[in-house]
Amino acid sequence: MWIIIAIIALVIIGAVILVVVGLRTPQTDEYALQQRLSEFTARGETVDLEQIEMSQPFTERIVIPFARKLGELAVRFTPQNALQTTEKNLELAGNPGRIDPTTFLALQFICMVLFGGLMLLVFSVTKLDWTLGRRILIGLVVTFLGFYMPQLWLKSTIARRQKAIRKALPDALDLLTICVEAGLGFDAALNKVTEKWDTELSMAFARVIREIQLGKLRREALRDMADRIGIPEMTSFVAAVIQSEQLGVSMAKVLHIQADQMRMKRRQRAEEEAHKAPIKMLVPMAILIFPSLMIVLLTPAALRLFHSALGAMFK
Repeated sequence: MWIIIAIIALVIIGAVILVVVGLRTPQTDEYALQQRLSEFTARGETVDLEQIEMSQPFTERIVIPFARKLGELAVRFTPQNALQTTEKNLELAGNPGRIDPTTFLALQFICMVLFGGLMLLVFSVTKLDWTLGRRILIGLVVTFLGFYMPQLWLKSTIARRQKAIRKALPDALDLLTICVEAGLGFDAALNKVTEKWDTELSMAFARVIREIQLGKLRREALRDMADRIGIPEMTSFVAAVIQSEQLGVSMAKVLHIQADQMRMKRRQRAEEEAHKAPIKMLVPMAILIFPSLMIVLLTPAALRLFHSALGAMFK
């Protein structure tokens, strides 16, 4: 049993090391190397690449390059469609943690190993009177659940981000309308929105501004933003802005119409959620509230019947 526990501990430690290695970015390593070169230059010593390499810690010399080679090997056997889908979902989620698709897929396998090792530890320590087939079945179910846990977390992050953007979009369009009517350009109005709020929508607008400053066309930057967000409201807004720019329609009028439509859609979604509330309340009421009411209301009557002549017939 102790050998199995030791193997599980080694697997968990290796998984933690791989997570730490996966979250390290190449920019961090380049910055560390540049800092070491600056230190050698400041001391007036002769720069020797081998000496600099040997001055690095063991993890940066051996562990991290080995883990990267394993990651590159895993990427070769990973379908390209899976990598593209994962990259798309990470963009929709706002790229939390600044992780790449390969690191996310590695995280899935690490979670699978952790969940499987945890179930093996439970079966080894506890004395459950289960058959071997039942243990294998439960272990496989928990292992596959661990594999899909990062996917579930990513989907919940996407839904939460899209909900926040839908909620903030009408107010942002109102501010855009006011700024454009006051005489500002569309880019300057987007900049005002990013200065006013610190939300997912303002961060998306800030990325559009940076891309335009770097030379990308406004319509391409807006289309890319709509693809990164993935909601119909944002796609409709971007299409209206691009058509207004191409056809010469007043931007303020287009933004005013879009703000009214977004506000109406937000009110309709609120009404829809309000209509869903009674149906969602049925489950906790049926499981928690109704049994408690039955116990409180029927227990006195049951006790009276138990002590009456009718109850004596069943003794």
